[in-house]
Amino acid sequence: MELAGLTKAELTRAAIVEAALKMAQEGGLESLTIGTVAEKAGLSKSGVFSRIGSREELQVAALKEYERRFIEAVLVPALREPRGLPRLRALVSRWADWVHGGLGRHGCLFVSGSVEFDDRPGPVRDAVLGGLGELRRHVARNVRQAVEEGQLAADTDPEQVAFELCAVVLGLHNDLRLFRDERALKRALAAFDRLLAGKAAH
Repeated sequence: MELAGLTKAELTRAAIVEAALKMAQEGGLESLTIGTVAEKAGLSKSGVFSRIGSREELQVAALKEYERRFIEAVLVPALREPRGLPRLRALVSRWADWVHGGLGRHGCLFVSGSVEFDDRPGPVRDAVLGGLGELRRHVARNVRQAVEEGQLAADTDPEQVAFELCAVVLGLHNDLRLFRDERALKRALAAFDRLLAGKAAH
């Protein structure tokens, strides 16, 4: 987050969201409370509440900041690549690197949030669904463009490929976080290459 030019109130809110994001990465979104975040940020509970609102709004704020950083680190650089396969490869590669060594190395909030809130309707679930849903649509859009560019077979189903590519990254997250397997990144990228090779235009 760019801090230059922010007011004191905006800087305080940024500090609260930063503290919430770090806590959510370590203990999940459910670990966030007004009290615990206030303590970590060095503020009073009323100070956090007056700038953020409820616990639910605090969770959503952490998710939105996570999404903003993800877009900045993964999506924006990928969009600089030529449309079609170069852009798709950049997107998936950067996403995998993000999970492996970026902010996601402590756990992807989209993934952990989907586990925590998959069957719990409300603003937090909506925020998780919105982030993951938009990411999958973005992948499908890049697959569709690769078909249009003649780089993938004409009968390629973009939504199916997006499902499989997202499953590869979720598998990477699982193997890194649960199995602590440092070979997971190499395996994920190999699975990605194999999937695209099977859809190549002839």
